[in-house]
Amino acid sequence: MLIPLFLVGGLAIGSYAFLPSTWQKTRHRMGRRNRWREGTLYLTFDDGPHPEYTPILLDLLASYHIPATFFVVTEFARKNPALIQRMQAEGHLIGFHSASHRSAYLMTPKQTRSDFSDGLEALAQLGISPQYFRPPWGVVNWASLRQIRARHLRLVLWDVMAQDWKRSMTPDEIARRLRLRAYPGAVICLHDGRGNAGAPGRTIQALQTLLPQWLEQGLRFQTLDLYE
Repeated sequence: MLIPLFLVGGLAIGSYAFLPSTWQKTRHRMGRRNRWREGTLYLTFDDGPHPEYTPILLDLLASYHIPATFFVVTEFARKNPALIQRMQAEGHLIGFHSASHRSAYLMTPKQTRSDFSDGLEALAQLGISPQYFRPPWGVVNWASLRQIRARHLRLVLWDVMAQDWKRSMTPDEIARRLRLRAYPGAVICLHDGRGNAGAPGRTIQALQTLLPQWLEQGLRFQTLDLYE
């Protein structure tokens, strides 16, 4: 019996990226109970640095002495080396978020290897040797996992999102979702770049309201190197 080509293609894609991605997300969810940290939140930001929004975000974090973890896209880091230096100088942790923010579904094994090698080499030229990797959209393929192991990186996903990249998300709605969803020990994923027009600005406005409230509640913030 002949199997339709679209089924063969679907099975190939599923085994290449869907299965490893689903497994990693399942492992992350299963480990949440072990990561409970009373009174602690882990702020992480993806898709930057952005020349307009990242400096404003860094100013806000500095005003409250809050450290965060930035998963940077090498393409943007190259264009904004001063922001990378500032992140380091101000005590933030820098992780790797791919060279050009392509989905692992769309990259061959060769392209995946190049994404890691080119991206990490460029960050090394900026004085960064990341230990943490967050894949775009949380998607990995089998080649991604081999690169992560070979380069001794730690894959980090997230516990809380607020869909802050969407055009429909207002600052108030982002803040409401974060209040509702955050819990002690949670890794919160937000964005300081990309997204719909103006999205990072709305995220920053939400944090301007929310950060002092969290601090008044006695919450503290740590970078992901203190995650365990």
